Amino acid sequence: MSLTFTLDPAVDPALHDGILDLWADVTNAGGAVGFVAPVTRDAIRPQLDKQLAAVADGGMRLLVGHDERGGVAATAFLAHNTHRLQLHWLWAYTVMVHPRHQGKGYGRDLMAATEAAARSIEGIEAIRLGARGGMGLEHFYAACGYKEVGRVPDAIRVAPGDDRDDITMLLPLH
Repeated sequence: MSLTFTLDPAVDPALHDGILDLWADVTNAGGAVGFVAPVTRDAIRPQLDKQLAAVADGGMRLLVGHDERGGVAATAFLAHNTHRLQLHWLWAYTVMVHPRHQGKGYGRDLMAATEAAARSIEGIEAIRLGARGGMGLEHFYAACGYKEVGRVPDAIRVAPGDDRDDITMLLPLH
């Protein structure tokens, strides 16, 4: 089985709640997606609503992966740059696969779908993403073709005394 990906799906209440549940489940399983466990849906909701507003305004694109049951199993948000000198690349944010699907290759499927989505956007030549150090994420992204292009030591404070590197990864599309 694999996921079915949709770029720019209509965001109805069921999809909104599905993404919210996914984000909370990923975070609470230890995922590095902008929050630290334990987290509630209510804590995540304002950030999700902000990102969905950017999707509605055209500043972001939403990629959603559904599992065989139709549930939200993966997401990536592709953020366009607003600076006129950086319009040729975009950021990938909130890249996540539900913990129940770990080990099935869905992470690689998500990254391939993210690359395909970026390639479908006229003028986009690269994808950048940030990864939290200390989790081995840079190795996963490297296996998907990304190259580490920057690292800021101790830039992410997960908890007092637990600082992690902020790692920037790049995937050229040409």
